Amino acid sequence: MTIDEVVAELRDGMTIGIGGWGPRRKPMALVRAILRSDLKDLTIVSYGGADVGLLVRAGKVRKLVYAFVSLDTVPLEPNFQRARQNKEIAEVVELDEGLFQEGLRAAAHRLPFLPMRAGLGSDVLVNNPHLKTVTSPYPDADGVHEELVAMPALTLDVALVHLNRADKHGNATYLGPDPYFDDLFCMAADKAYVSVEQITDTAGLTVDTPVQRLLLSRMMVSGVVEAPNGAHFTTCTPDYERDELFQKAYAAAASGSDEEWAAFEQRFLAGDEDAYQAAVQAFAQEEEK
Repeated sequence: MTIDEVVAELRDGMTIGIGGWGPRRKPMALVRAILRSDLKDLTIVSYGGADVGLLVRAGKVRKLVYAFVSLDTVPLEPNFQRARQNKEIAEVVELDEGLFQEGLRAAAHRLPFLPMRAGLGSDVLVNNPHLKTVTSPYPDADGVHEELVAMPALTLDVALVHLNRADKHGNATYLGPDPYFDDLFCMAADKAYVSVEQITDTAGLTVDTPVQRLLLSRMMVSGVVEAPNGAHFTTCTPDYERDELFQKAYAAAASGSDEEWAAFEQRFLAGDEDAYQAAVQAFAQEEEK
């Protein structure tokens, strides 16, 4: 598929899970395509980075479910920070990282919830009164029936993820140090779309690559897009690392005046993906001088 064909499958009000982890291997080309679309009133579920920041700044998000929203070297994603401080997101659900994972796992297993200890004794339960606790029907060694958090399933209409390689059927592999939770995002969704640095033949997926890095099977995936540099400006190890210079420029614009952000948008986000990549290349050449 093409990037725009994937976005054409999306609808207003959908719950969309975005894979990756903060500033790591985010499906940014797909996110940028959503920015160019007329989509609105979305529920976004993410271990967030610039994906969340861009979408909330553009007014695309009605509800945000997240465990954090960070760029690492910029601890709090500035567009997200602005939106939260100005109360521009209608509904937010802030979760412990483990609870977030368990919510995806429950959805992947088509269960209404899964029990866990994360969140007990914390303000996660205070700030999310919809989270309930359950009592284990099985006593421990001391005869105590343990109280646990009942994390509800984070059921997704669509998942968007970015990996290193895939075949045309949707079998996809990561080559970096961490799978993050992209497989759980895909299994938690009714439909999943994966963008990759390169589409190769099926046999090529495991050449010089351990089979256990084959993270997604074709049964999980509804469409695959070849999008070189499609995770920019996040990492896609080993193909490329995070573009720190560009991230610094992004953060400065996001933290600046409306005029500064409008200038950033006009330069980098007003056109299609090819225009974005060309603008990024020009920016890199300027920084080298």
